[in-house]
Amino acid sequence: MGTGQFIYETGAGSDTGVVRDHNEDSYLSKPESGVWVVADGMGGHEAGDFASQAIVEKISSIGRPASAPDLQARFMERLTRAHDVIVEQSQALGGATIGATLVALLVHEELFACIWSGDSRIYLLRDGAFRQVTTDHTEVQELLNSGAINAEQAEHWPRKNVITRAIGVSSSPNTDETFGSLQAGDVFLLCSDGLTEHVEDHEMAAALTNHDPQAACDALIQTTLSRGARDNVTVIAVRCDARPLDPAANGEPLDWTQGF
Repeated sequence: MGTGQFIYETGAGSDTGVVRDHNEDSYLSKPESGVWVVADGMGGHEAGDFASQAIVEKISSIGRPASAPDLQARFMERLTRAHDVIVEQSQALGGATIGATLVALLVHEELFACIWSGDSRIYLLRDGAFRQVTTDHTEVQELLNSGAINAEQAEHWPRKNVITRAIGVSSSPNTDETFGSLQAGDVFLLCSDGLTEHVEDHEMAAALTNHDPQAACDALIQTTLSRGARDNVTVIAVRCDARPLDPAANGEPLDWTQGF
């Protein structure tokens, strides 16, 4: 399913894992709107669940955007609504810390945007090269950025999982964004940190290269479970392929006048 020059094949899955007794992750796949989301809740049972579900519920009403800027505006408006609902729930529970990390892939015609808060991630496999598109909002990433520690120290840092941003824990949604143009054959991977705790980048790339999106998600989740899955794990894979030319349009290129 897709719009404009591209069609999208999506795979997705989520598992509670081996250790946790409930799943605080939520995800959304709406290729008809050009939106895919993974949210990883924090705050314990009925709190983290609430936060991640609030994000997915609000964004699921996004509809069909008229342009890339319209899509981004609709997304941020709904994310702000979700943020406010999470803050209200926190206050109702006496000020308990409730929130959720977020990664979102937005696509309209040939453009994409990645929007994120926290340590859930988006990766892109393009022309055989696999790279992390997002940058973790974590204490350890800030130390890496400043040069205070090196990559080897970061791997064993005692506060490795301390996040510095999440939806619902600040005065307004605190996100970062990056933008780009799609290429035929691009495969995006969205995941909660339950995956990256147990699976290496090269293993993710191999799964996306050797399987269709759903089979890749299934394989990555199974690998995580086989390694002890200390956290919930959620994965979405999105493959972008060129839409066959419409003979009635004489192969005319898209008239694109607006971007993100």
